[in-house]
Amino acid sequence: MEPQQHDAASAAGRRARPRRATKLALSLALALGTAGAALPTAQAAQDAQAAPTAVRAAADNPYERGPDPTERSIEAVRGPYAVSETRVSSLVVSGFGGGTIYYPTTTGDGTFGAVAIAPGFTADQSSMSWYGPRLASQGFVVFTIDTNTRMDQPASRGDQLLAALDYLTQRSSVRGRIDSDRLAVMGHSMGGGGSLEAAKDRPSLKAAIPLTPWNLDKTWREITVPTFIIGAESDSVASVRSHAEPFYESLPSSTDRAYMELNNATHFAPNTPDTEIAKYSISWLKRFVDDDTRYEQFLCPLPRPSLQIEEFRGNCPH
Repeated sequence: MEPQQHDAASAAGRRARPRRATKLALSLALALGTAGAALPTAQAAQDAQAAPTAVRAAADNPYERGPDPTERSIEAVRGPYAVSETRVSSLVVSGFGGGTIYYPTTTGDGTFGAVAIAPGFTADQSSMSWYGPRLASQGFVVFTIDTNTRMDQPASRGDQLLAALDYLTQRSSVRGRIDSDRLAVMGHSMGGGGSLEAAKDRPSLKAAIPLTPWNLDKTWREITVPTFIIGAESDSVASVRSHAEPFYESLPSSTDRAYMELNNATHFAPNTPDTEIAKYSISWLKRFVDDDTRYEQFLCPLPRPSLQIEEFRGNCPH
């Protein structure tokens, strides 16, 4: 698909990074005491209450899961599904270091898409644990993994994400709950770089979401998997100029793609619950793993800059 004009902005215009208006708005908002807007709202907290169990798939799309989405529902700490979890020991798997599987408890809604999530350099799965119940409660099987060693590089982490998906769909205790044709990868830092490696190596994946990704390889022209890259404006570990932005810009224009830069955020923003990361990650997974066009409204037209979002680029419509 051809990128929207916002996505096709010239490189020169992009590198100018005109941010005065955004910065002024931010300063005014902070002066008014609204800096807490990045935190989950009270209403979102109310939505975290235990939700109904079974929601039937729509007749025109057998992969739709859950009620019609709203801004409130994708910002909620918990979605419509109750969630269970199971630990997977490194002793019973090969190719990665074990992890934790989070999954919708109900068996009444058919199978679900699945996503494997890798941590960053020197980190373990606990740094990504908040994604487990957050995404699973929206109707996904989520596998937060440990890597073989904490020093593993992006290429190895990509292989481990794929090994985790293979275990999840072939040997895990929840394999019967998963649609093996609807799989995705996510990761933070070197795990985010690993998610790009996985998307390159397995084009049958339905989605990839690199979070403040780090990788020495800057070009990803081979990727055809729908890819949503999240960068952080104040990242001093994997600066957006050296990592997230060139990764995004190298993706083919024919690939469904998006780039969100978090305003004033650091490299470690993805390690703690974040409403913007959650709502747009949920929307991306729903749109491409579940082929659920009900979520297109949150991705297109492109979200506008705000106190939380420095910029958002992508090709629309998908």
